[in-house]
Amino acid sequence: MEKEITENGMGIRILCRRLVILKKESGIQWLIGSPFFPSLTIVSTLRCLHNLGSDSLSPDFVKESDDIISLLPKGFEVIGALIADDRNDMKIEKIVGNAISAVRKLRKSLYSIDNDCQVLIGAVLDLKNGVGERDVQFFMSRAGKSDSVEEVGTILYEDEPEKFVWDRGCIVRCELPLRLPLYYHPNTKDVEGMYAQAVTNVECKFRDPQVTYLIEAHNSHSTGGPQPIVLHGTELNQPEELPKNAFSIETARESTAKSLACSYFCSESKDTEPFTSVEENADKILVNILFNRSRNSHKPAAPIAEYYPATEGVKLLVVNHKLDVLCYAAKDLLLMDVVSKLLIPALVDQLHSLKNKISSSLLTEHPKLQPYHFMPSGFLHPITAMYELSYGETEMKQVEVRRSLHLRLGLPFDRPLLRIVNAISLSRTKDNSMGNSTQKGSYLLKDVHHGIQSSGVSGGFVSLVQGSYEYYHYLQDGFDDSGWGCAYRSLQTIISWFRLQHYTSIHVPSHREIQQALVEIGDKDPSFVGSREWIGAIELSFVLDKLLGVSCKVINVRSGAELPEKCRELALHFENQGTPIMIGGGVLAYTLLGVDYNEASGDCAFLILDPHYTGNDDHKKIVNGGWCGWKKAIDSKGKHFFLHNKFYNLLLPQRPNMV
Repeated sequence: MEKEITENGMGIRILCRRLVILKKESGIQWLIGSPFFPSLTIVSTLRCLHNLGSDSLSPDFVKESDDIISLLPKGFEVIGALIADDRNDMKIEKIVGNAISAVRKLRKSLYSIDNDCQVLIGAVLDLKNGVGERDVQFFMSRAGKSDSVEEVGTILYEDEPEKFVWDRGCIVRCELPLRLPLYYHPNTKDVEGMYAQAVTNVECKFRDPQVTYLIEAHNSHSTGGPQPIVLHGTELNQPEELPKNAFSIETARESTAKSLACSYFCSESKDTEPFTSVEENADKILVNILFNRSRNSHKPAAPIAEYYPATEGVKLLVVNHKLDVLCYAAKDLLLMDVVSKLLIPALVDQLHSLKNKISSSLLTEHPKLQPYHFMPSGFLHPITAMYELSYGETEMKQVEVRRSLHLRLGLPFDRPLLRIVNAISLSRTKDNSMGNSTQKGSYLLKDVHHGIQSSGVSGGFVSLVQGSYEYYHYLQDGFDDSGWGCAYRSLQTIISWFRLQHYTSIHVPSHREIQQALVEIGDKDPSFVGSREWIGAIELSFVLDKLLGVSCKVINVRSGAELPEKCRELALHFENQGTPIMIGGGVLAYTLLGVDYNEASGDCAFLILDPHYTGNDDHKKIVNGGWCGWKKAIDSKGKHFFLHNKFYNLLLPQRPNMV
């Protein structure tokens, strides 16, 4: 049975796996919750980036609200603040008061709330005494008691946070392309004003009686699902007053539609498998906005014509926007409230965010801003980022935008987690612009080590490859490289890792392309191309540097007997870098995916992916045959996996320092 914490019980439920993202530095984190969760539920945390001057505890609320309102989906909101500081002899009551005051001011800036009745959280982390989640002290300010705070005694860390979030709610998505024509005189300075007026006109259209909202399930193209629902504009949260005798089949359907909740489109039973991704597991609802010109108006009106003479030549500027918003809605929320209270405000906010970013450069830079949605590992809800597409993702301004997002979200700076190719896809069909086009090699087995049993090391600590890779081995693609191509296959597996983690978009090279790269850098003669000559760790490092710009660390051991001595170093590599390792010795090459190491006893095992396999891509056959599995340096029969009369080179690819 799920544990419940009531408001009267003065307890806080923490869903996010990583509450504290400020490490050993003063600052403020905003605590995020949802009106659809119990009052004191923290679902995520965001770092405060904009401060007044150099004081990390004095937020610039205007800039903070501008960022957060475009970042968070509607359905999530700021419910608290965590202050990390060394206190400097300041009483904790004062610090808590500052936290509560900060969150109230931010909420006023975000939601225009003057008399906030929300129960808010104030949290304090004393940097002198600790920097972990368990060192945080929580307080709450009850509704209507802004000057008093109470310490929270009960803290519950949810065991299945994804289940908590997505069993209760669903995603609502709406895409809306806009085309705003602006006619202006070349010498006018009021283009920004004309653009602002065009944006205002669009806002008014969202509640126009002629606007239709077509609501359907994400998979409504399949048969047997719930039928789409149609809602019309004009005060969606209040029934439209109709003239007498206006009742019809159409209005009867509208009346029924207004009584339906999101659960109408949600799955009745959930898959028992663990939550893997929002694309696969969350219930999703799509909303399309249509302008209905054939619908009769209930209020008669005479046509109006206006004439504006053009005394001078004018120019036409067409501003194209693509709005794309996500909302989080409780499954028992009425569809009419979803549109009125979540979707329309989300569209208006995103439109204003776009306007604020491009107004000053309409006539000079012709910016192309587009929203993308991301859900980095560890996050329980999507976040939205606005990217400028004019100059590409490697342009420095774009890099700095991503770096800022990584800082706010507490993400590492050595891996590209928020590039366009990482964006989640909630469309029915694959969208090449979002990085979902079919990749070469995508038919190959991925992550074949998943589900492999224990290594047999007692009391060891397991360190594994981070992320996904593809398994390359002998005879794939009908190419016979048996007896000489194991290092090539290991290199292909390593490059597939960099590709799947979105460090590169190049395809995984063939043997010939690998050979050609070595010739181009001058390491091999032209006759090497098309040959069956072996390559080793050094050649692999040259190819990774040329094709990907990836640097490598090389570990040399004189004998296979020395490899267990390197386990601590290898474990640190998997913990910090997480890339697959190539092991080359004599005429054999392997790919190392992890180590299990007991520092006290020295006992260890190596998770080996063997490229010498020649069968078909059958996961069960590969694992049962030992082609991917744990290998002890010396097995129970006294056999040595690594030969004592051979030297070994280990190639440790390093993550590029990039976002």
